[in-house]
Amino acid sequence: MSRRRVASGADRPNEQAHFSPAPDDQAQPPPPKHPTWSIAAIVFAFRCAFAGVGYLLRTQRNAQIHVIIGSIALGLGFVLRISRLEWAILMLVIALVLALEAVNTAIEATVDVATSSYHPLARIAKDVAAGAVLLAALAAVLIGCLIFIPPLWGLLQQVIGR
Repeated sequence: MSRRRVASGADRPNEQAHFSPAPDDQAQPPPPKHPTWSIAAIVFAFRCAFAGVGYLLRTQRNAQIHVIIGSIALGLGFVLRISRLEWAILMLVIALVLALEAVNTAIEATVDVATSSYHPLARIAKDVAAGAVLLAALAAVLIGCLIFIPPLWGLLQQVIGR
C-alpha cells in the first residue's frame, strides 16, 4: 500500500514520523495467513466454498439452466436405469459444466474488479472463459445423446410395436 508522509521527523523531533494512506488508496485486505489444519479453519474454508456455490446458483442464469438440464438428465438416468459407468460419466460431465460455469463467473468478477473501462484483453478473458463453458456444455450434450438415445430408441420401438 502506498503511503505519503504527513509529517517529517524534523517537524517533530521527539516523535516518530506519522504515515497516513494516500487519498487515492483503497482499503487493502489483511495479509494472507498461513494455512492451519484446525477444524475451525477447515469448516471456515468449506463455508466459503458453499457460499460461492450459493452465489453461483442464486445469481447466474446460465448456471441455473445447467442445473435444470442436469436434473432432467439425472431423472432420465433413473427412469432408463443406466449402467454404473454411464452414471459416472453423466455425473462427471454435469460437474464439469457447473465447475466451468463457476470459473467463468470468477473470471468475469475478477476482470470487472480489475478494470472499469473497456480493454481488449479483458474482453478476451471473458470470452475465452465463456467459450470453455460452451465447449463443455456441447460435449455434455453429445455424451447425453450417446447415453440416452439407445435406450430411448428401444423404448420407442416397444411402444410402436416392432
